[in-house]
Amino acid sequence: MCGIVGYIGNQQAAPILLDGLSRLEYRGYDSAGVAVYNGEVIDMVKSKGRLKVLSELTHDGEKLPGTVGIGHTRWATHGSPSDMNAHPHFNEDRSIVVVHNGIIENYLKLKKKLEKRGYAFVSETDTEVIAHLLDYYYKGNPLQAITKVMHRMEGSYALGIIFQDHPEELYAVRKDSPLIVGKTKDGNVIASDVPAVLKYTRDVIFIENEEIVRLTDSSMEFFNVDEETIEKEPVRIEWDVNAAEKGGFEHFMLKEMYEQPKAIIDTFSPRIKNGQICIEELGMSDDDIRAIKKIMIVACGSAYHAGFTSKYVFEGLARIPVEVDLASEFRYRDPIVDKETLVVVISQSGETADTLAALRESKKRGARVLGIVNVVGSSIAREADNVMYTWAGPEIAVATTKAYTAQLIALYLLAMKFAHTKGALDDRGMAEMIEDLRVLPTQVEMLLNNKHKIQKFANRYLAAKDVFFIGRGIDYAISMEGSLKLKEISYIHSEAYAAGELKHGTISLIEEGTLVTSVLTQKELYKKMISNMVEVSTRGAFVLAVTNEDNTEVEKAADYVVYIPETNKYFTNSLAIIPLQLFGYYIAVGRGCDVDKPRNLAKSVTVE
Repeated sequence: MCGIVGYIGNQQAAPILLDGLSRLEYRGYDSAGVAVYNGEVIDMVKSKGRLKVLSELTHDGEKLPGTVGIGHTRWATHGSPSDMNAHPHFNEDRSIVVVHNGIIENYLKLKKKLEKRGYAFVSETDTEVIAHLLDYYYKGNPLQAITKVMHRMEGSYALGIIFQDHPEELYAVRKDSPLIVGKTKDGNVIASDVPAVLKYTRDVIFIENEEIVRLTDSSMEFFNVDEETIEKEPVRIEWDVNAAEKGGFEHFMLKEMYEQPKAIIDTFSPRIKNGQICIEELGMSDDDIRAIKKIMIVACGSAYHAGFTSKYVFEGLARIPVEVDLASEFRYRDPIVDKETLVVVISQSGETADTLAALRESKKRGARVLGIVNVVGSSIAREADNVMYTWAGPEIAVATTKAYTAQLIALYLLAMKFAHTKGALDDRGMAEMIEDLRVLPTQVEMLLNNKHKIQKFANRYLAAKDVFFIGRGIDYAISMEGSLKLKEISYIHSEAYAAGELKHGTISLIEEGTLVTSVLTQKELYKKMISNMVEVSTRGAFVLAVTNEDNTEVEKAADYVVYIPETNKYFTNSLAIIPLQLFGYYIAVGRGCDVDKPRNLAKSVTVE
């Protein structure tokens, strides 16, 4: 959930480490630190707070000379955010230094054993256990010490390690937490994500589970946990480094909202050929598709909301029963899956820990697994039976917008393909839906260009304490995502409810001035939703409605209406979510919140 950068070469390491960490700030963190071998000892500086504090302490790296080093931005799991708990962590004589992403699940057991052997701990972290455990096993050979530690540790980890006795080497280790390496023109780098290294190289190697890499300034050697050498091939990163920059926008989140039309086009265009949907990467014949009796969609956060939307699309179009599970629940509920089940796991990063565990559990039980991910070469992409990429490009803001939109498009295409193959969608219906897909980018752009109206409305509710989102069917799924966008970046308490459930308890929370956002895009549910709006309005709520442009009747029950263009009823989420994204964004900006890096959150949740 945090950032790792390491460098070994013939340039000064500290400025490279700080630059790389700055490009990983989007991952979320509460403290940062760097350690550099200065020719005699390993020197370290770390601090609580934003990276700029660390840059000031080190004079942008000038106070830490040396050509090999590791850096880290920490998101607290074990121990509160503090200078002491920040990474890197030393062994007792400061001859071994470690940075770590992930969680060591048996760290307390290991810590007790080490304390009995005389090791003293100065932090509250699980990571310090790794440094002392390396010290315990180190007898002059770093590789042997690392493999012995790997055999003892349980949990997830990506590690960067420097041994003072081997200052010409930098070690990196990975288990269930992402890590990459790359060769630059003057050295080698490690990082937990691609943006950290794009300035220096476009050819990266993804380290697999339980693999170790030993870097020097001019070489890379890869080993498995049995210390056997293995061969690895680099992957070329094609997207432009400028895609990870703000490009004149105030925040990455706003920039990425404006990139949604392109994300839609890039995700559907390659998969529409001669008027038909062609998903070659699906790897399923028509007979394979017809043999699927059930679909299970597993994801977390916004990806879960995209999956929840697609339940209505799959069942309505293809008449296939669909279950949608939170990945953190799926893995523990003894799910019923078999060879006639298609499990679709969705993750922007492709590294979401719970989703990855659900993938592995599904494969163990004999199900076919399709991954829908945005990051090429990610763990889910490599481990799923087949992978369908969302071509959204790099998404930096913690609160997803364009990746969520691209996930919806991928799921629409998948549902349409299944419906047509099963005979539930004829050629004419397919052609009409494809045409509606082609128009979506223009419609999204039009809604984005009306942002000033949303901004004006949002400014009225900067002091709101509670906001409720209601909808039915697909509109309930839209409400869930709209509510999440608001709460995660503005810190306003917000909940989404199926509108029919209001009278079963929630309506007791409605009082004078409470904002209720009502989404009604499904024509067959207009009247039901208007009744729900009247219910909350008569109890003092201020009602914001998001609806289709022909539904003027809603004005009788709403205080403020945002209209979206007409589209296929299954695609309305892609349009209705735009004003809700903008609403959440402008509320957060007006409240002075850190929109791109909301507190306590991380972009890629790589721990359970």
